Amino acid sequence: MPKREKSNLGKLKMDYIKIQSKYNLPSFEKLNEDFQVEKALESETDILIREIRKFMADKFSNYLRFVEAILHPVNTPMFVFSIVKSVTAEEKNKLSEIYKELVKIEIKLIKLDLKFVEEEEADFIKETYKKWQGIKGDFLEIIGSVTKNFDNKSDGNSRGYFG
Repeated sequence: MPKREKSNLGKLKMDYIKIQSKYNLPSFEKLNEDFQVEKALESETDILIREIRKFMADKFSNYLRFVEAILHPVNTPMFVFSIVKSVTAEEKNKLSEIYKELVKIEIKLIKLDLKFVEEEEADFIKETYKKWQGIKGDFLEIIGSVTKNFDNKSDGNSRGYFG
């Protein structure tokens, strides 16, 4: 990494530490692991907390679309149907609960996009970071099960949904 980028990352971390201590937010490293907040280097902003929330929002929206595709596979890529066949009823119930949580998050994001309030941005980051840790664990279990069952379910009937 060039020296200039490294110093910019250091400045970003220092700027984050200011808002972290003000609002008792998770560490930069933890947020970066889950939400790639170091990408804030790519955009100039006076409102770092909003940029961080946007990176979180991108991830939540992507996972919301993924869960929706599994629970309601209409006009989805073919690989989704293979995943759907590998998901158990219990896992679908868990995905439904995850979906509800992600929808609640999405609604909060709309509100935050409409009116900037720094304290609300900070509350969102704290609350959703904690929720994400649970959601992430559930996703890891489901993906592990899908991976294990994928070959078994996809070999059984080569005609799948088309026959």
